Amino acid sequence: MINKKANLVKNLFGKNIKQLPTRHGYGDGVVLAGEKNKDIVVLCCDLTESTRNHLFKQKFPNRFIEVGIAEQNMAAMAAGMATCCKVPFIASYAMFSPGRNWEQIRTTICYNETNVKIVGAHAGVSVGPDGATHQAIEDIALTRVLPKMTVVVPCDYEEAKKATLEIAKIVGPCYIRLGREATPIFTTSKTPFKIGRAEILRTGKDVTIVACGALVYEVLKAAKELEKEKIDVQVINNHTIKPLDKKTLLQAAKETGAFITAEEHQRNGGMGSAICELLAENYPIPLERIGVDDMFGESGKPEELLNKFGLTAPYIIKAIKKVLKRK
Repeated sequence: MINKKANLVKNLFGKNIKQLPTRHGYGDGVVLAGEKNKDIVVLCCDLTESTRNHLFKQKFPNRFIEVGIAEQNMAAMAAGMATCCKVPFIASYAMFSPGRNWEQIRTTICYNETNVKIVGAHAGVSVGPDGATHQAIEDIALTRVLPKMTVVVPCDYEEAKKATLEIAKIVGPCYIRLGREATPIFTTSKTPFKIGRAEILRTGKDVTIVACGALVYEVLKAAKELEKEKIDVQVINNHTIKPLDKKTLLQAAKETGAFITAEEHQRNGGMGSAICELLAENYPIPLERIGVDDMFGESGKPEELLNKFGLTAPYIIKAIKKVLKRK
C-alpha cells in the first residue's frame, strides 16, 4: 500500500494530475537558491530558456553568464570561479554536459573537488523527435564513475526543486539529471527528501522495485495494476544514485527477496548497475533491470519511444513476474 509518510498527492492516479517537466523544478529551485546564497552564479551554453535558466537571468542578471556553445570552456570557467568561493551551476543538454565536457568535469571539477553543480537537461529517450544524437542515456554512467561526484535524478517537478536547493548546500561536485517532457507531479512539498536517502513510496512484501526519474511514476502504476493479482510490490524512489542509500536498499532486499530496477538510461552502467554491485557484494538476490538494452535512441514521440524501449508499466509488470519465478 502507499506509504502515508511519503505524503504523495491525493489524486495519484487521476486523469487530471498536474504535469510539468523536471527542468521547470530546477529553474524555480535555482532562483530560490540564488535568493538564499549571493555566491550562486549560473553559466549556460546558448540554451538559456530550454534549461529554464532564463528565470535566474531575469532575477540576477549580474550573476548569469552566457558562455555560448562551448561546454568545455563552461566547465573550466566554473571550476575557476569555484576556487574564488562562487557556487557555479553549469547547464546544458545532458548530451553535451556531462557528455561533451566530461574530461573537463573530471580534471578541473572532480579532481580538484571544486564546488560546481552540473545540470544535465533533456536527458533520456523522452527528448523524442530530437533523435539519438540528443538523447543522453549514458550520463548516469559517465557521472557516477567520477570520484567525489554526487548524482541525483529527481522524479518530478517538486523533487527537482528540492534537489536543486539541496545540492546548492553541498560543498563539492554534483550532477542533477532533468527531463524535457512534462510528467506527473505526484510528490508534494511535504514529501521527504534528503540527498543520499532513498524513499519508500509504497510498502510491499513480494518484490521491491527501485526506480529513479520519470519511471518512478510508471512503477507506481505497475504496482497498482498488480494489486489485482495479489502481488504485493514495494516501491522505492532512489533519487540519489551516488551515494547509494545502502541501508534502505539492503533492508528491502532482505524483506522481499527480489528486486527490479527501472531507469530511462542504458541498463549498462546506470542505477541498476550500481544496485547490482551493491547486492552482489552484500546480499545477492534475483534481480531484473528495466532500461535501454545496449542501443542508441531514435526519433519519435516520447510515448512511442518509452514503449519501444520497454520503459512503461506493462514491461515493468512483465519483469516483476519474471523475477518472481526466480525468487
